[in-house]
Amino acid sequence: MSNTTLMQALQMNIKHTSKELVKVDMPVTDSVKQPMGFLHGGASVALAETAASIGGMQHIDEKTQAVVGMEINCNHLKAKKDGILTAKASPIHLGKTSMVWNIEIEDEKKQLIAISRCTLGIINL
Repeated sequence: MSNTTLMQALQMNIKHTSKELVKVDMPVTDSVKQPMGFLHGGASVALAETAASIGGMQHIDEKTQAVVGMEINCNHLKAKKDGILTAKASPIHLGKTSMVWNIEIEDEKKQLIAISRCTLGIINL
């Protein structure tokens, strides 16, 4: 079994982490494109959920709790063939058993590529 995570496979890099904002970059490479050569929507969703999950981890006790994705939606607004994407995740709701995060994905020109909302569950280990 491989030790490679999805973050590593898609070349995601954490750029900023706080309780209020998480930024994660991902290059648009061949490994994240659909057959027509454009950014695959699933890669955008993976980037969005990764940023939300990293944010969620800032609000739990990692020794006794974990966050897991419960639901995610994503509107793909602009096609991309290359460049760098940045997911910016911020919390909308921080509850005892769930969180809701808003994620905006921009390209290197600050153009909005996708917008997503992710619900995280908080579970006890």
